[in-house]
Formats: sequence, C-alpha cells, structure tokens
Amino acid sequence: MAAACARTLGKVGWHILESPPCRAGNIASLIPRVPLHGSSRAYRTGGAGFRSKLLFSTPLRGGRVLGCAFLFGGGLGLYQTIKLSVQHHLAEENVKPSVGGLKLTLYQYKTCPFCSKVRAFLDYHGLPYEIVEVNPVMRKEIKWSTYRKVPIVMVNDVQLNDSSLIISALKTRLMSKDKTISEILRCYPEMKAVNEKGKEVIEFNNKYWVMVNEAEGQTMYPEKDSRKEEIKWRKWADDWLVHLISPNVYRTTGEALASFDYIVREGKFGTYEGFFAKYVGAAAMFVISKRLKSRHNLQDDVRQDLYKAVNEWVVAIGKKRKFMGGDQPNLADLAVYGILRVMEGLEAWDDMMENTKVKSWYRRMEKATKSHKGQTDPALNIDEI
Repeated sequence: MAAACARTLGKVGWHILESPPCRAGNIASLIPRVPLHGSSRAYRTGGAGFRSKLLFSTPLRGGRVLGCAFLFGGGLGLYQTIKLSVQHHLAEENVKPSVGGLKLTLYQYKTCPFCSKVRAFLDYHGLPYEIVEVNPVMRKEIKWSTYRKVPIVMVNDVQLNDSSLIISALKTRLMSKDKTISEILRCYPEMKAVNEKGKEVIEFNNKYWVMVNEAEGQTMYPEKDSRKEEIKWRKWADDWLVHLISPNVYRTTGEALASFDYIVREGKFGTYEGFFAKYVGAAAMFVISKRLKSRHNLQDDVRQDLYKAVNEWVVAIGKKRKFMGGDQPNLADLAVYGILRVMEGLEAWDDMMENTKVKSWYRRMEKATKSHKGQTDPALNIDEI
C-alpha cells in the first residue's frame, strides 16, 4: 500500500510542477466522496515565494519503519481529509453567489506552472477573478467538468480549457470588443491526438493565435514579425522550458522535500494529508525526476539546461528591449514569467537568478504584473468582458 500511495503522490508532484498540463493522481476511491470547495477573490495571487525550512536533509531510511510511517500518516490524512471536507462543505452553504454580470473563475493548483501563466496574464491586465483551489488528490472542485485538467477558467457559464488557449481567447476579447467569448471560442476547435505514449489527448487548434483583425493586429503587433516571434516563444515555453522545472526542483532529496513543503503549504491539503503528501511525494518525485531527465535528454547536471534555456530567452529579448514585447510585456513574456516564478523560494530559483542574466527582466516583469500595467482602461471591470 505504501508503494502504491507513493506512486499516486508522485503523480501529484509531477503534474503540479511539470508538463503536460496538470492532472492529479487519483486516490479518490480510498476517500468518501464529500464535496470540497473554496474560493477567494484576487487581483494577484503570484509573487514572492518563501524559504522552505527542511526538517530532514538526508534520505529517508528503514523500509519497514518507513512503511509503517506511510500507513500511519495515510490513516491520519484520511481522517483529516474527511473532517476538513465536511467543514468546507458546511461553510460554503453560507456563501452568497454573485449577482448579475460576468465573472472569471480560475480553477487551479497554485504551484502549477500552467496555472501560474494564467494568473500572470490576469494580474498583468488587472482583471479581477475568483480562485478555486483544487485538491490535487480528490479533485472534487472540478467533478462537474469532463475536462479533468487545470487550469480551467469559467467566463460566466462558458468554459475555457488549456492555459495557452485561455490566454489567447481572453486577449482576443480584450482587443475585440464586438466579439463574445462564445464566438471567440469557435476559433479554437478541439482536436483529438495521440501523444508519445500512445494515449489519446485533446489539443486545441490555433491556441497560440490571438484572433484580431488587421487594424487590431497592427496595434498589438506594431513591429514586423513580432507576432511570429511571440508565438514561437510561447510554444517554446510550453514545449521546452516547463519540462525543466521538475528535474531542477526535485534534483536532490533535500530539494524534493523542500519542493513538496512548498506544494503542501501553497496547495489545498489537510494537516495530516499534507504531511503524508510531503514525505511520500518527495521520495516519489525524486525518483521520477530522474526519469524526466532521461526522457527530455537533459544533462547530468540539470541546472545547466535551465541556465542555458533562461539565457537563450534573455538573448532573444536583446539589450535594446525591456521585454520581448518591447516597452511592455507580450504574451510570451507573461508565459515565461509565469512558468519561472513557481520556483520562487526554492534552491533552483536562487541558483537561476545567481547564474544567469535573467534577473533584470524578471524584476521588471514582477513589477509590471503586480502593478497591473496591462490594464489599458482603469475603469475596466469584468462585466465589460
């Protein structure tokens, strides 16, 4: 049982800090089906991380003792999960629904890089939104959806899936006031495809394109080839940069433990459920990170791949531009920033800032996002979207 739980929690860590888009492991069959909900209203939920305090700095030892600890922790986690689930469910009965108008609701794992991308976009543009933190084990908060990944954004009753599509569709709406979200969504048809593992997956055609007319496009992309450049680097962020996160944050046993400490603190876990997730998940993800290194053909020292990728990004921006988008960030800037900031407070982030040339750009992005520099109309509210 301990080994099975380790595999399950390994999936939680893998999909919270790695690609493809985040999908949690499923041990819901072990836990009674009690709705677990929660939301908060925010303009910005990203930002500076924290320094994780390690309780242990050496690998866990003693198979029999460890197995007993896993079982004991799992039992306590099960009890606490049921208890907290009931409390959340009862508390939510007193929450009044919003009245009238449109609203944005983001279903997320806070430490997921794809969710962080979406938050970076929303925060930069100053769009208020509701957050529903999804429990990565039970996933009760998205039980209503046939699409079982996060992020999901609801614009009233219209569901947007896939981080890149969400960003493109919302940017299209901000640029094209005469189009509704439903109309825009038709520009991004679903396609069924088979991934490298032979598993059928859903992809979205045109998801890196902002659907604007010629005049709108000239406003958004004033420089020649700037649209092509933005699409290229948005795809690079999804296809390459995000794959470097897990091998770096789970590089050693100490870093794996610190990463899961971060995941548990920032995620939606009960006290004992979190304890169980932290120690079993850290052990599982340390092993899984080695497989990821092999799958993506990374160097033995995975930091070097991270440094190389980040410096490649900085070189692409050049010395004459503040951002890839020029004086203001474009969608590629927001994507790269959103992915990198999930490492804040971890050793990998500190090493990256010290050993690459990304710091100045990163601080500019942080400032632009926190101050909602992309909010073109200060009076804009979500009712107008």
